[in-house]
Amino acid sequence: MRDVNDPIALPAADMQDFDRLTARMKEKARGQGRLRLGRARIPASLLEAGVPAHGAPDGDGAVLVDLVIEAGRFAAILPAGTAGDEDSIDLEGRHLWPLLVDVHTHLDKAHTVGRAPPSGGTHDGARAATTADRIAHWRRDDLLRRMEFGLQSAYAHGVGAIRTHLDSHDGQAETTWAAFAEMRDRWQGRIALQGVGLVPLDAYATPHGRRLADLIADHGGLIGGVTRVSGGTHAEGMDGLDELLDSLFILAGERNLDIDLHVDEAARADALPHVAEATLRHGYEGRVTCGHCCSLALKPDAEIDRDIRLLAEAGITIVTLPTVNLYLQDRRSQRTPRWRGVTPVKELMAAGIRVAVAGDNSRDPFHAYGDNDMLDTWRQAVRILHLDHPYEAAPALAGPIPAAMMGIEAGLVATGHRADMMILDAFTLDQVIARPHSDRLVLRSGLMSEARPPAYSSLYNGTVNIQS
Repeated sequence: MRDVNDPIALPAADMQDFDRLTARMKEKARGQGRLRLGRARIPASLLEAGVPAHGAPDGDGAVLVDLVIEAGRFAAILPAGTAGDEDSIDLEGRHLWPLLVDVHTHLDKAHTVGRAPPSGGTHDGARAATTADRIAHWRRDDLLRRMEFGLQSAYAHGVGAIRTHLDSHDGQAETTWAAFAEMRDRWQGRIALQGVGLVPLDAYATPHGRRLADLIADHGGLIGGVTRVSGGTHAEGMDGLDELLDSLFILAGERNLDIDLHVDEAARADALPHVAEATLRHGYEGRVTCGHCCSLALKPDAEIDRDIRLLAEAGITIVTLPTVNLYLQDRRSQRTPRWRGVTPVKELMAAGIRVAVAGDNSRDPFHAYGDNDMLDTWRQAVRILHLDHPYEAAPALAGPIPAAMMGIEAGLVATGHRADMMILDAFTLDQVIARPHSDRLVLRSGLMSEARPPAYSSLYNGTVNIQS
């Protein structure tokens, strides 16, 4: 008797090819009726707790279930083999994932590579190139066109929610936040969007900082920044860091704003423990997110342990941006990099700290690559961070964990949730990781999506269609 929980139990002759499955899905998932999917393989970390699966999890920590979808939502999640009838679609143990969450990106910077001055691939070069491009080009229509391109790409790839940091310098903030508000309204119901104000930390000790905090509050955003001073670098350290953090936290507290910061994006920097201490000082436990935190990985083990204990006490969440930090950190001309640039994710997770993986930059001076594809980002993160052997915990870093950071219902297959999902032609997690899955099937509210990434030519001829 075959073990249907075994990914290779079915002989190839008995299995339908993915093209045939795709055609059947397109036929069945067109209306708002009842849709039944049999033997969907879902990583347990992406599935609501307590679901009665068929047998124990497989070697990758995934389980087989049947899904019943009604009125665009998951109506029932049942043991595999119990919801089938002549109208059900047998996935035969293929992976089914919820739509993923990108909790740290930069839609306003995206798709400027080539137009902006050369950056040399360094952090300092990227800042200078972005500044020049922002001054020259960042007007409403330019921002809308590039944001739309990024959102259309994310939508086609199966991204359900995005938190974007927005450059909010004096003279730029109002334009950028207005463009973001337009895009958030246009994309409502398709991709959930959150905005974070991004300026050097010393801006919050100026009149612009107070105006910016009000602007962020008016738009329902998060207050954020970079733990460096204007014109400085992470590596230089900061005089008066604690006082500047106090200015930020006071503004946040007065407006009841959560905080999301870029921290220690360098080989040597030490702002992270100061952020944790400020969090405790202002009673902001559980309301602060820190992205990057690269230098933490290069500290002596005793200092890493000390800082992680402090982060846990402060309830700080961490976002690692592996593709971009791999690109930027330890880059020197004519020299191969010696480290990966990422924060110590495994140690943070072992201490009970919530960690998410996110995409950061797409085709801009900070990262010349990327396509707002969180599945691709997650696949790269597993390899860069060694989040494998075993894999069980890794999928959650792109699903329910960042969704919880955003405070939204996403990134999880759960009864009552919207039936937003992707189906992959993969039976094991190593197969999920091995291929780019350009043939993935994306369903939103139980309906097949026909969306495709926009053509690059539309960026050059200005024909990106602003969807309404």
